[in-house]
Amino acid sequence: MSAAIRPPAPSGTRPSVKQFAAYTLLSAAVAAAASTVSTALAFEVWVMFAGFIAWFTRPSSVRDGLSALACMWLGIGLGAAAYWSMHNLTPTLGALAVPIVVFLVALLIVGLRTTAFVNNMLAWFLGLVTFFAAHIEIAPAPILELVAASAIGGLAAWASVTVTHRFAPAH
Repeated sequence: MSAAIRPPAPSGTRPSVKQFAAYTLLSAAVAAAASTVSTALAFEVWVMFAGFIAWFTRPSSVRDGLSALACMWLGIGLGAAAYWSMHNLTPTLGALAVPIVVFLVALLIVGLRTTAFVNNMLAWFLGLVTFFAAHIEIAPAPILELVAASAIGGLAAWASVTVTHRFAPAH
């Protein structure tokens, strides 16, 4: 299964202690490597892990992992648009600006739940949370840093699955 990720072992079957240990060590090593790269690039490690999480929202194939990352990145962009909208609507709408913008954002994300490739609501919301938690200015460079750091996490998640299935196939 090169393109698809193997499903978990059937209920009642367990990996050997050696397989379990190998899987655990390999996954930890990949995460450590990703954190090293993120730190070296002056990215927040937590943003890298957000990309890692996004990948694993639907870990059944490379396509699904890439779809999850795309949804997360779109969520980051939507977060920037929502922040900008709230900031600009608050003088006119006051306290209503936030619920109106949140309603429209949720309407868009939930409305896309059946649209191929961009239907991962969890990853969209993870992107929104990532944008707001980062407390960045709305400018291309900081937004691209979030995308790049989360891409490292997505790549690490893919590598973790690929490496562990190659060297520790049962988990």
